[in-house]
Amino acid sequence: MIVMNDTQGERISKLMAARGLCSRREADAYIEQGLVYVNGEKVTQLGTRCAPDAKIELASRAQNRQAALATILLHKPVGYVSGQAEDGYQPAVVLVKPDTQMAGDYQRFRPQHLKGLAPAGRLDIDSTGLLILTQDGRVARQLIGEHSEIEKEYLVRVECAGGRLDEAGLKRLNHGLSLDGKPLKKAKVSWQNEDQLRFILKEGRKRQIRRMCELVGLRVTGLKRVRIGRVMLGDLPPGQWRFLKPEEKF
Repeated sequence: MIVMNDTQGERISKLMAARGLCSRREADAYIEQGLVYVNGEKVTQLGTRCAPDAKIELASRAQNRQAALATILLHKPVGYVSGQAEDGYQPAVVLVKPDTQMAGDYQRFRPQHLKGLAPAGRLDIDSTGLLILTQDGRVARQLIGEHSEIEKEYLVRVECAGGRLDEAGLKRLNHGLSLDGKPLKKAKVSWQNEDQLRFILKEGRKRQIRRMCELVGLRVTGLKRVRIGRVMLGDLPPGQWRFLKPEEKF
């Protein structure tokens, strides 16, 4: 039974987002359009609540709409911001156009792929590598939601004022540093070669890697993201993009 008052149960849109069915904004739109069923009953009123364990389903029309949502992998070059334009710099989304699509991509670009396309995570203006842009609230929640545990992997070229980072400094990079008064989650940091570190993180605070390095006496001279979850940057050329393949999962 669907709960219709304001004190019992959970909001259906909140439950849908928590279960990864869609974002809360998308859930509200689907409810208004009569495309959500709770325990087999159509729901059309915003704010409707139900039991936390209720069965929630999307109508096939909503499922087909979700299947058409684009998720794009972009190899962001230095000099582009991830989100809104700022200080005269262009947002990375301007690179998503027909002549920058990777050769041999499985799907053709269409102008509607740009509608609502937004970055799922940050990559600062001085960094390069894998940036995800998506129309799909489920993907955004998976990558940058409050409880996301998706790994992000980076190759980071560094210089050390003291000659070389010692073992104690490397241990601090892995665990023990704080930023803005809050401790960082455990990281996986190791040497890739004599002047390059490999970072694997499960969070993404603003300019986090650069600030971590500063705390142990390192200066970052180059930063490239090469993996998000199970999706690799691979051979995607700088400044080009491709669609996430149906079989690829973060």
